[in-house]
Amino acid sequence: MPDNDLNPLSYLVLALVGRGGAGPHDLVDMMRRGGRLYWSAAPSKLYAEPKRLAARGYLTSTAAPGRTRSRTVYHLTEAGREALARWIATPSRFPRLQHEGVARLLAGDLGDEEALRASLAAMRAEIDELEALLRENRERAADLPHRARHLRLVGDLGDRLLRTHREWLDEVERELGGHPSP
Repeated sequence: MPDNDLNPLSYLVLALVGRGGAGPHDLVDMMRRGGRLYWSAAPSKLYAEPKRLAARGYLTSTAAPGRTRSRTVYHLTEAGREALARWIATPSRFPRLQHEGVARLLAGDLGDEEALRASLAAMRAEIDELEALLRENRERAADLPHRARHLRLVGDLGDRLLRTHREWLDEVERELGGHPSP
C-alpha cells in the first residue's frame, strides 16, 4: 500500500495508537499532557485523523466500554505497522517551529520594549506547567514498559527545550533592561 496518503499528523496518530491502541479522546489527552511541547495539532484533527486512517486500512476500530457510553478504540493494522516502519527509516528533518516569542522579538523595535519583555516573561508560567506535565509523564511511563526507553528520551528533549527557553528568557530580559524573573 503506498504511503502517499499519509502526512506528518498521520504518522503521529499511528505512533500514538502504538501497540496498545487508543481512542481519539486518548490522543487529545496525550497532547494535553505535554505533547504540545513537540507537536501542534487541533483536537478536531486528532478526532478526525484516526477515522481517515481506518478508512484507508492503516487502523481498525473496536468498541470498548467508556464511562458513560461505549467508545471507539483504534489499533494498528499490518499496513499501519509497515507504514510506520518505512517512515521511521526515512531521514528526520529539523522540526518546523512557529515561535510567537521570536516573532514578537523581531518586531521589538516597533513597540514598547517593556511591554515586549513582559509579554515574553509570561511564557514562564507555561514552562512551569509543561515541566509539571513532563514529571507526570515520567511517572506514567512505568505503565508502558515497552516504550519506557523511548519515552525517557522524548522527556529528556522536553526538559532541554524548556531549560533552553528559560535561559533564553533570562537573556532577553537582561538585554531589554529588566531582570530575569525569580
